[in-house]
Amino acid sequence: MTDTDVAAPVVAQRIDAYLVAGGKWHDVDFARLELLKLLAEHPTLRVRVAADYEDTDAIAASSLLISYTCDVRPSVAAQHAIGAWVQGGGRWLALHGTNAALDLPRPNGVESPRCFPAWAELLGSQFVAHPPIMKYEVRVADGDHWLVAGIDAFSTDDELYLSEYHQRADLHPLLHTTWSGDAKGFAESDWSMATRASDNHLVMYLKQVGAGEILYNTLGHCRGHYDMAPLAPYYPKVERGSWEQPQYYELLRRSIRWATGATA
Repeated sequence: MTDTDVAAPVVAQRIDAYLVAGGKWHDVDFARLELLKLLAEHPTLRVRVAADYEDTDAIAASSLLISYTCDVRPSVAAQHAIGAWVQGGGRWLALHGTNAALDLPRPNGVESPRCFPAWAELLGSQFVAHPPIMKYEVRVADGDHWLVAGIDAFSTDDELYLSEYHQRADLHPLLHTTWSGDAKGFAESDWSMATRASDNHLVMYLKQVGAGEILYNTLGHCRGHYDMAPLAPYYPKVERGSWEQPQYYELLRRSIRWATGATA
């Protein structure tokens, strides 16, 4: 047998990922580290990390985008560049406050300005408010989809996102919950059935955008002692939200596989 008779080894191709982790009012250091640990389970992934969305050339050169942000407001140029990247085939895993812009403090409560309409339209939603952090049940909306198949309903102590949807019919629900009432502390606090068309709120969904796709998961609140500065120099309670739930880590693992191009 000669060297030419030996089949060349199959080498997995490198995948470039871009992680945006930044913003306010959350323990972004904790979330960034947890996401990097999950990404490290994939030896083919090479990950670049940033605190905002402005290096659009680097994002465009990546195969996948993952974001964990809150009140990070991309420039108009970045919004359109990322939209074009998704449209061209990019996969974007958007987490928690990616769709949130917050103005606080305000006399009438936390305001959610509609300051990035192109961003909200691209994502399919914009955060408006949440009730006080509490336990609520997350239920599977499409048990046949591999991203959530086999995951039973679970309770989580997290921020229940109340969002304004853009073309909700175009969103493919994967997880959802029901709630109505008073989102105390927010300017738009009345989420009673007397004022809202539905008490069904999407927790995780898919959105097709041209040749690309966005997977949005609103879960993942976390806050440490020093994350409310300068409003509060020391926050008394460490909050880990859904990061304490094994179901959340399973969802993240599947979502990262999805972002790398997996279909099952």
